[in-house]
Amino acid sequence: MSEAEHAVHADGYGDDLFTEPPGDPATLANLGPLAPLAGVWEGIKGDDHHPVLGGGALTIYVERYELVPIDFQTNGPQLFYGLRYHTHIHEVGKVETFHDQVGYWLWEPATKTVVHTLTIPRGQVVVAGGQAEPDATEFEVSATLGTGVYGISAVPFIDRAFRTLSYRLKVTTQPDGRWSYDGNAILEIPDRDEPFEHSDANTLTRVAPPSLNPLALALVRDGSLGIGDLRNESGNVL
Repeated sequence: MSEAEHAVHADGYGDDLFTEPPGDPATLANLGPLAPLAGVWEGIKGDDHHPVLGGGALTIYVERYELVPIDFQTNGPQLFYGLRYHTHIHEVGKVETFHDQVGYWLWEPATKTVVHTLTIPRGQVVVAGGQAEPDATEFEVSATLGTGVYGISAVPFIDRAFRTLSYRLKVTTQPDGRWSYDGNAILEIPDRDEPFEHSDANTLTRVAPPSLNPLALALVRDGSLGIGDLRNESGNVL
């Protein structure tokens, strides 16, 4: 092959766009730094600093965060393992939804990349990314407005009134099995001389173990994949 045929692009892959790598059916064993997040979680003392007329306000919230393993995904030579998530938030003492969000947490082993996608029902989406080691207990993802890679998009009103210039989210997994996040979005609001920092933080405790992804569940049922393949070093079923 010529030198051009051996070229590796900035995304970490060559010019072969269609050859797919073999994936492992056991998603829970291949999530890298995302593995501790799988399952169902609750946090009862989150804090959200958000803009209101004339300034900002702090809201304390209760959160339920579900992260469900999915089958491995490929984009030609690119291979992801991941979790589909839904987080639902309400203010302490109230029933109505304060925040609702869905998306995916993805781990790309070949490039040690974490990808976070989010969609909210106010007409905004984000694709954020960052680098991490497979055994990392802390990692961070970010996105910036105005780029087609790790970017931010919104409906016209949100873009005019509460334009998100940047987004950052840091995740920390703790020795006691909990995990926490600390995030901020820098907003450009017409009535402000300076950008506003919208921040969210919470610590979550697992209330239910993770399920198996569909392919792994099918193999367990027919005996092709033993449950021992899905145990972590402590001997607990992932």
